[in-house]
Amino acid sequence: MDIPLGRHATTRTRHAPLRYDRAWDTGMSGIGEARDAVAALLSRLRPAPARCSVQDAQLVVSELVGNAAKHAPGPCALRLELPPDGTALRVSVTDTSTEPPLRQPPDPCRIGGHGLILVAMVSRDLEVTWLPHGKRITATVPLTAAAG
Repeated sequence: MDIPLGRHATTRTRHAPLRYDRAWDTGMSGIGEARDAVAALLSRLRPAPARCSVQDAQLVVSELVGNAAKHAPGPCALRLELPPDGTALRVSVTDTSTEPPLRQPPDPCRIGGHGLILVAMVSRDLEVTWLPHGKRITATVPLTAAAG
């Protein structure tokens, strides 16, 4: 049975999943490149995400890719995934370090070491998956639509 839409009803177009993958052969990765990839991927989303959502996602990717470059001795990889509904961005960074990420307690006198606190603040989920030769850290950043 078809149900007619009223003239005030709205429909949401289902988006195909969008994804970006990048791997680096050494621990030296491009944080700027990763931030640009977030902006490019999110620019394809309709409705467009709010600027603060894009900035939160770029912060998360900067921190996770930066930590992989700083603490992991070998190759690393980045995956960005937007589900069909476009309500969140999954940021996954894989590296070769077997050390767990350490969330240090806040200390306004300390330089550095605040990244995972920030990631946890702007992410809905933060998970670590142990792999045979390292780990994958995945953060889910909620996205809100831009006003207007």
